[in-house]
Amino acid sequence: MFRVRRIGVVAAVLLAAAAGLPGSPEALGVAVGAAQSGRFVSTADSDDGLPAGWSVTGEGAARQLLWRSDAPVPMSDSGVAFYAGDRLLGRPVGARDGRSFRLALGAATFGNPADLQALAGGRRLDAAGAGRDPLAGPRPGAAARPAATLPANAVDPGKRGPYRTATGDYSLDPVRLPGFPAPVEMSAVVVAPTTAEGDRPLALFLHGRHATCYGGDGFGGEWPCPAGAQPIPSHKGYLSAQKLLASQGYVTVSISANGVNGQDYAAEDGGAQARSSLVRQHLAHWADWSADPSSAPEIVRRTAPADLARVLLVGHSRGGEGVNRAAMDSLYPAPAAQDGYRGPVRWHIRGTVLIGPTIFGQNPAPDVPSATILPGCDGDVSDLQGEMYVDATRGISQGTALHSALYVVGANHNFFNSEWTPGQAQAPADDDFWEGNQPDPVCSPGTGTRLTARQQQTVGATYIAAAARLFVVGDDRVRPLLDGSGRRAPSAGPARVLSHAVGAGRTPAFLPDAGVGVDGGRLCAEVDEDDSAACLTSGTKGRSPHFARWEASKEPGRSAVAMRWTAAGSTVRVRSASPVPLTGASALALRLIVPPNSGDTRLDVALTDTAGHRAVLGRVHLDGLPGTNRTASHWGQEVRVPLTAATRARIDLRRVASLELVPRTGSGQAWLVDSWGWRAGTPAVLAAELPRVDIGRLTVQEGDSGARTYRVPVRVSGHGSGKVRLFVADPATGRTATREVTVRPGGRTPYVKVEVRGNTRFGYDVSRDVFVKAVRGAVVGAHSGGVIARNDDPRPTLSVAPSSVRAAEGRALTWKVSLSAVADTDFPADVGVLPVAGGAALSTTDVDPDWLRNSGESPLPARPLSEVRRLPLFVDIPAGRTSATITIPTVTDDRTEPDETVRLRLTLYDENGESHDGAEFTGTVHDPS
Repeated sequence: MFRVRRIGVVAAVLLAAAAGLPGSPEALGVAVGAAQSGRFVSTADSDDGLPAGWSVTGEGAARQLLWRSDAPVPMSDSGVAFYAGDRLLGRPVGARDGRSFRLALGAATFGNPADLQALAGGRRLDAAGAGRDPLAGPRPGAAARPAATLPANAVDPGKRGPYRTATGDYSLDPVRLPGFPAPVEMSAVVVAPTTAEGDRPLALFLHGRHATCYGGDGFGGEWPCPAGAQPIPSHKGYLSAQKLLASQGYVTVSISANGVNGQDYAAEDGGAQARSSLVRQHLAHWADWSADPSSAPEIVRRTAPADLARVLLVGHSRGGEGVNRAAMDSLYPAPAAQDGYRGPVRWHIRGTVLIGPTIFGQNPAPDVPSATILPGCDGDVSDLQGEMYVDATRGISQGTALHSALYVVGANHNFFNSEWTPGQAQAPADDDFWEGNQPDPVCSPGTGTRLTARQQQTVGATYIAAAARLFVVGDDRVRPLLDGSGRRAPSAGPARVLSHAVGAGRTPAFLPDAGVGVDGGRLCAEVDEDDSAACLTSGTKGRSPHFARWEASKEPGRSAVAMRWTAAGSTVRVRSASPVPLTGASALALRLIVPPNSGDTRLDVALTDTAGHRAVLGRVHLDGLPGTNRTASHWGQEVRVPLTAATRARIDLRRVASLELVPRTGSGQAWLVDSWGWRAGTPAVLAAELPRVDIGRLTVQEGDSGARTYRVPVRVSGHGSGKVRLFVADPATGRTATREVTVRPGGRTPYVKVEVRGNTRFGYDVSRDVFVKAVRGAVVGAHSGGVIARNDDPRPTLSVAPSSVRAAEGRALTWKVSLSAVADTDFPADVGVLPVAGGAALSTTDVDPDWLRNSGESPLPARPLSEVRRLPLFVDIPAGRTSATITIPTVTDDRTEPDETVRLRLTLYDENGESHDGAEFTGTVHDPS
C-alpha cells in the first residue's frame, strides 16, 4: 500500500482578499506556496487506510492525491479520472511513463479512503478494484422489451451513390506543434470520386486517441515509434464511410494523428488545440491544391477537385474535440502562442460530425451545425459527455445552427473505426465495452441490443452521410433523421438510433436554466454533490449524458425539472419568469428523460397563457432506453405535440405563462431537460461576431523569500461582447468559487490574482487552476489555466549509512537513510531486495513472520527475500526532517548456519513519478555468539 504523508508546508495557500464574490467584480485571488507533494512509498500495511497504489502528500493547497499503476495504463480517449465512490474528484496529470498520475486536492476531502477509484472510461484501473464493476450498485435485471420500429425516412442517405471512386495516400513533411517536442506526421488516405463533374465538397476525418505503435516489444503510445515497431494506421479505419461519401460525390480525406496521440499526455487541453492545428494544416494544403492542382499529390490530381467552401469535419473521440476546435479556430482564431497554424482561413466549415467525442472544456462551437453520435455501450468515453455539443450551445449565440445528438443503442466506442476492431484491424484491437464479472444484458456481444461491428460501421457511415447531405448540400429531406422527428434510415438496418436537437431556429420555451418556477416537482441541479439538490442521486443506475460533470463540483445555471408521482393526474407546472413567445412555431418540442428500461410513461402536455387560457396540446408516450449501471442511459428523448389545440383554445402564443405535464400512468419518474417552439426547416447559418476567451498558464519561479503577486493570463479576442463564468477552487475549503463576468476585446480583462511565496527549501511545483465557461454571446477556447510556481531549489540527495550492517539472529537489521538538506516535501523511496550473488541469502523463515505477512506472504516454503514481491520495506523522510530508518526484524532458530545476507537498493521517484535507482546497501545476520 501507499502511505499518507503529512508535510509541514511553510508556504500556505490562502485566498487573497479580492477572492470573495461579494468583493471586486473583476478579481478572484488565490495564493500559491512554493512547496508541493512528494511521491510514492510502497508498504504492505498502511496505518492511514489508503488502498494500494494511492498516497496523499502535502498540506493546504500543496496537497496532492497520487496513484501509481503497476503497469502502464493503456491509452484511451477518456483518460484517467479519480473518483471517491461515484463522485468525480478530477482528472489527474499523467507522467510520461503512463503509470503515475497526480491530482491537486488543496483542502478538498474524499471521505473514506476505501472509496478511492482510478477510472478510465468507467473501468476500474487501480488494484483495489480489479475485476469489479466501476460504478457501485447491484446489477439490474433484463433490459426493456424491444421498442417499436421508427417509420422510415423518405430519403435514405446510406445508399451508395452513382460515382466511381479511387483510393490513395499522401504523406507530406511533418509539422511542429506548440508544446510537442517531436514533429507530427502529415499523412492521410484519400477516397474521392473519379467521374463527378465540378468541384466537390470535402469531408475530412480525424481519428481519436489510440495507441500509436505496434510490433517490436508490444503495443504502446510512443512517438516516434521505436525501432521494430510501426505506426497503427488509425486513419484508415473509416474507409467504409469514406467510400460511401465518395460514391455520393464528396472528396474525402482521413488524416493520421499518431504524433499528437503520442505527446498529448501532459497537454492542458488533452491535445484539442494541437488536433485543430493539424486539421487546419491539411485544409491549407487542400486550398493550395485547389488553386494549383499541379502541386497536389497523385491521388488528389486524378480525382475530382475539392470545394473548400463546402467542408464537413468528422471527428471520432478526441478527434471530435479536435474538429470542434478547428471549426471554432476557423471562425475565431486561437492565440498565436498556443496554435500551430497561423495561415489564412481559405475554407468554410459547414458542419461537424462527432462520434463518441470528448469535450473536456464543454466548449462547443455554437454557430457551426453538428451531429453527435452517442454510443449506448461506449466503454471509453462512457459518460457520453459529447451530449454537451448539444446542451452547451443552448442560449450561447443566435440559435440558427442545428445541433443534433444521435443515441445509438448497442454501439460501443471503438468499432466505428475498423482499425480499432478485432478481426478487421492490422494492429491488436479490442472491444472497449468492459463486461466485468458477468455478461451485461444490454451491451455484451450476442445480446439482442448489441450491434455487430459491421452493423455499427454501417450506422456510422449512414448518419455521417445524413449530416453531410443536410449541412453541406442543404437537403432538408434528411433533417428528420437528425432533429428528433423520429425517423430511421433503412440503410442502418436493425440499429435503433434516436435523435434530438436544439437550434435550427427553435424558439426557447421553458428552459430550466433560464430562471423558472416549478410547482408539483422540483428544479434540480444537473451537477451537484448534494444528493438532495442533484437531479440524479449518487446511487442511480445508468448515468445521464445531460448531467456530465465538468471541472466544478457544482455549476450554476445547469438545471432540469424533476418529476416523481404516485398517482395519475398529479400535475407538474413549470412557470416562466416572463411571458414565453411561441408565435411561428407549429409544435412544442420537449426533451424528456424517463428511467432506463421503464415502459409506457404517458404525460399530457398543456399550456396556459398570461390571461389564464389553458389548452391540453396532446399526450406523449415514452419507453426508457435499454440500460444498466454500466451505461449512460438517462437520455432526453424528443417528443412533440402540435400547437393546433392552443390555437383553437385562443391561447395567446405571444404570451405563454406556464407549461403543465400531467402524468396519466399510476406512478413514475421523469425529468424535463427543456422545451422549444419547433418549426420545420433548417435556416441559414451565419456565424455571429463573438468574443473568444482563452485562459493561459503562467509559470513563475518561487524565489528565495517574500511574496509576489501574479495574474492568471486571460486573453479576450474576436468581436462583440458576451458573458462567461469563471471558476476558482477555494484552497481553504476545496469548494469552487464562481462568478459571471462580461468580456469584450479591448475591454477590462477578467483576472485572478495569485500570490507566490518563496523559500530556499526544495519542494515540488505548485499550481493553482482557473476555469472558464461561456454563458451567453461568447466562445471559449482554452478553458483551463492558472499559475505554476516552479521549485527553484536543488533536490537533496539520499544516502544510506552504514552501507553494510550486521546483527545477530533475533535482532533487527537497521540502516539510517539521510537527506542532504531539509525539504518542504517528504522524500519517499521504495526498498527493493536484490538476489545475493554468492553465499547464503536471508530467507522468509529468518524474519519476523508477522512483519512478513504484511506483504501478503507466508514464511513457508522458505525462499530468499528477493523472491517476495511486496515486502513491507520503504523509507519516508517527512518534510522538515533529514533522516529515517529502515528495519528488518529477524528471528532466532536452533540451527547452526553460515552468515546470511540481504542485498537492498533504494528506488527513488522524481516529481514526474518516474523511478531511478538509488544507493545499494547490505545486511548480514549471524548466529548468536
